[in-house]
Amino acid sequence: MPPRVYQGKAAYEFRNKDNKAIRLCALDAPRSAVWLAYEKAVGDEKERNTFQALTEQFMTSPDFMDLAVETRKDYTKYSGKVLPVFGKIDPDKIKPEHIRRYMDQRGLSSRTQANREKSFMSRVFRWGYERGFSCSVGYVQRNPCQGVKQFKEKARERYITDEEYQAVYEVSPDVVRVAMEIAYLCVARQSDVLSLQKDQLFDSGIYIRQGKTGVKQIKAWSPRLQKAIALARSLPLKTGISSLFVIHQTTGGKYTRDGFNSRWRDVKAAAQEKYPHLQIDFTFHDLKAKGISDLEGSLEEKHSKQFPGIRTRDRQQHMTGKLK
Repeated sequence: MPPRVYQGKAAYEFRNKDNKAIRLCALDAPRSAVWLAYEKAVGDEKERNTFQALTEQFMTSPDFMDLAVETRKDYTKYSGKVLPVFGKIDPDKIKPEHIRRYMDQRGLSSRTQANREKSFMSRVFRWGYERGFSCSVGYVQRNPCQGVKQFKEKARERYITDEEYQAVYEVSPDVVRVAMEIAYLCVARQSDVLSLQKDQLFDSGIYIRQGKTGVKQIKAWSPRLQKAIALARSLPLKTGISSLFVIHQTTGGKYTRDGFNSRWRDVKAAAQEKYPHLQIDFTFHDLKAKGISDLEGSLEEKHSKQFPGIRTRDRQQHMTGKLK
């Protein structure tokens, strides 16, 4: 008989590593049929006991669905990098040295992405470990990502000059202009700008709840901010369509990160072509840093009053090269 195969009451059974009985075939089946059924059962077990199987369970779990849409997109992207390397391996056979080796190799092209992909793997392992035997892939004994040092990431220090800002603003369609102004004037992240709804516009200003930190603020009106919102109200909509969002497509729906970033890349390229003497290499996120830099007041005043969504002064200083 094959290893771990026993006679049950009515059939030959295979006991997997978790001592679960798996039916193979009837007791009167020939020996060759038992072996064939055994080999299939072992193959199926190997497919179930893989990091890919664990990842797939995580990515169809309620925990995954509770994540922000952009986080789910990022995790899907990261899985496309790590699964070709680790996907067919038993989760409990992946060790810290394997994670380290992967990061060192991945870090040759992008240390930032190596860190993100390692964090994704750690999230998957933690999810499996917390659930133990409730996962069909069996026990996850440990998280091999724990204790593996991440690469130190150099903080961005890119300050967007007024000339550079104006160059991009000038060639942009209205939807990008509105997004730029809100990000800059409200010191807001792209995700908060794109998800901004009309019911967040109050007499006292714009209410923003930062998706990353949960901080809630009212950004007081200024003539320039009022002008940006007036421009937003003129964004085109198809006949009979209304929208909940300040920045919206003609269908009334919000812009996705990828959809908006496509437009952002286009306007940067157009600005670079029109103004070749400028270096249009900044990101949309750098607009927030410019907003912080250009605020009036001391570092202490900015930290305590203007943007509590930034958790530490060290972090605040990293975000800008022009703090006053």
